[in-house]
Amino acid sequence: MVAAAAILPELATQLVVPVAAAVGIAFAVLQWVLVSKVKVAPEPRGEGGSAAGGGAGAGGKDGASEYLIEEEEGLNDHNVVLKCAEIQTAISEGATSFLFTEYKYAGGFMTVFAVLIFVFLGSIEGFSTKSQPCHYSVGKTCKPALANAAFSTIAFVLGAVTSLVSGFLGMKIATYANARTTLEARKGVGKAFITAFRSGAVMGFLLAASGLFVLYVAINLFGLYYGDDWEGLFEAITGYGLGGSSMALFGRVGGGIYTKAADVGADLVGKVERNIPEDDPRNPAVIADNVGDNVGDIAGMGSDLFGSYAESSCAALVVASISSFGINHQFTPMMYPLLISSVGIIACLITTLFATDFFEVKEVDQIEPALKKQLIISTAVMTVGIALVSWLGLPYTFTIFNFGAQKTVHSWQLFLCVAVGLWAGLVIGFITEYYTSNAYSPVQDVADSCRTGAATNVIFGLALGYKSVIIPIFAIAFSIFLSFSLAAMYGVAVAALGMLSTIATGLAIDAYGPISDNAGGIAEMAGMSHRIRERTDALDAAGNTTAAIGKGFAIGSAALVSLALFGAFVSRAGITTVDVLTPNVFIGLLVGAMLPYWFSAMTMKSVGSAALKMVEEVRRQFNTIPGLMEGTAKPDYATCVKISTDASIKEMIPPGALVMLTPLIVGTFFGVETLSGVLAGALVSGVQIAISASNTGGAWDNAKKYIEAGASEHAKSLGPKGSDCHKAAVIGDTIGDPLKDTSGPSLNILIKLMAVESLVFAPFFATYGGILFKYL
Repeated sequence: MVAAAAILPELATQLVVPVAAAVGIAFAVLQWVLVSKVKVAPEPRGEGGSAAGGGAGAGGKDGASEYLIEEEEGLNDHNVVLKCAEIQTAISEGATSFLFTEYKYAGGFMTVFAVLIFVFLGSIEGFSTKSQPCHYSVGKTCKPALANAAFSTIAFVLGAVTSLVSGFLGMKIATYANARTTLEARKGVGKAFITAFRSGAVMGFLLAASGLFVLYVAINLFGLYYGDDWEGLFEAITGYGLGGSSMALFGRVGGGIYTKAADVGADLVGKVERNIPEDDPRNPAVIADNVGDNVGDIAGMGSDLFGSYAESSCAALVVASISSFGINHQFTPMMYPLLISSVGIIACLITTLFATDFFEVKEVDQIEPALKKQLIISTAVMTVGIALVSWLGLPYTFTIFNFGAQKTVHSWQLFLCVAVGLWAGLVIGFITEYYTSNAYSPVQDVADSCRTGAATNVIFGLALGYKSVIIPIFAIAFSIFLSFSLAAMYGVAVAALGMLSTIATGLAIDAYGPISDNAGGIAEMAGMSHRIRERTDALDAAGNTTAAIGKGFAIGSAALVSLALFGAFVSRAGITTVDVLTPNVFIGLLVGAMLPYWFSAMTMKSVGSAALKMVEEVRRQFNTIPGLMEGTAKPDYATCVKISTDASIKEMIPPGALVMLTPLIVGTFFGVETLSGVLAGALVSGVQIAISASNTGGAWDNAKKYIEAGASEHAKSLGPKGSDCHKAAVIGDTIGDPLKDTSGPSLNILIKLMAVESLVFAPFFATYGGILFKYL
């Protein structure tokens, strides 16, 4: 029987994917050029007597006139710009130095693990170069295990390098844009918003397009060797996802420890003990705090979402290769996951224009709605794009591998799988916003609880986090049920890809937050007008909420990706059923469910230890440097930067080792059944803890900001800054810092990374695993 073909021919598919990637990179470069027009250097005064701080001419996008606030208030514009440039350089140098140090350790790990992959997978057939019987296609021969070991290792290195480059470029973009956003805030909130958002878009499109392009090139180059052996080709490609996520783990954990050690130290001594404002230049930890925003929230997040994208693509490709697409060598349907990502770049490009060109942000209260519209518009446009790809890129009827059998599926069913993942992501995003934005009652209730001190604030915050898990879990559960019912594990994999299909917009919104936060810090340190600080605070407050939404997306997609990888692992390891009544599986479930707690304990303790050193150093400087509080002496910023750097590098290794070694130890000594239990347990408990931790921390942060802003009568009754109520809110915020920026975001990497690692090593575990049970 001749297999039904897709409408889109192979040649068109070969063009669409790289062209979409090229368009994404070109758009990122265009946004970079536009941001570069804002000059971080004093410019000569024009005839009209106005100092040009950069940017467009009068009557710009936000409708504000071109005059600068400094002129109105009699401040020296020349000195302000020089000061901004000096602070920007200090932040950029600190972030670059830290990432280079972190990447040295990550590079060493990458080398060791690459050798492990080659040795473990190559040993399956005794490093033989002879062809071996195919695992799924009975009666056919596939490429030797040694070749799979070599190509899996190459894919791992490719994924790891792409992940590191993604994080580094994101950090460079953010440190390039922070002072430019500050300077544009002198002309109006609209100009500052566009600068910050365009900078975020540079990172979003660069990462989405480069991830897609590298994967596409790897598939085509590997295909030159593998030929018709698509089963072996796409099994080797899974190394790409493993490389991406393993580097993301170090980026998230190392960056998270760095930023939160500095943040907690700066807040506890500066705000609570010394009653000085956030980002006050007298605070010795202020530069380290601003560096942390870039290495944790930008570089770590970039690597994290790249890892999710790589893994969801790899999970879908592995299942497709043993379905009718792979068996019949149908290239266009096989590339369906990459076509979704290609259309996603175009959909996000259209969406970005709504924020930067079609609609103007003129007032502070228009910032958050503009960012939320980005999510809604991208989801709506992408739904149409998915329908188009499903119609053109898939045959009407095909079969999908379903644990040993082939399930008949129609193209419209696959469209529903991707669409349900996409819209579930939006639901999770808005539920996250409801629980973390100070515009709604949950966060306002947390703020109100500060009346009676820090203890009640902590109780209310924890309760909010636990409650915020309910609807996201139902959304994930519904997505899994529907997508699995329609298209088995392939349906779950493309649902995860659907959730990540608008990654360019999601990253742009995510990166916007830390850029705005840095802009506010630079404004405070440069001694700029309080009106400018109000504008940057408004940008930052909106960014805080959207960052929480981004974390919701990342956790939701991680759950779906992990399940899809788990399904692929179970199939590859030759497990027919995962029976929880079997002791081997049940002990795995218990241990797996414990791992996220162990991991969280390690990361939080690391932040606490580093923060302790930071607090002691900041106190020492305030007590021993004469004139520091009066502003006549400069603090020693470098020592605080060194404390954060040393602590994060030292402390990121044990949590990383826990995640990377667990599947290897369990699979080798206890076998694939116990490992399947560990993966299931870690997935189930990890998702709940990650959502709860992220939302609790986000709520405490915004409760503090709610009191500080004093925008309503209720908020004014709790303030002002420095009141007992505000100090209780600051304590809640500092407790929440490691939850929302270190432990919570790192947990989604834990559940994905263990699953993809198990899949890569599945052939070895299936052959040699379970040493203890074999001999007991």
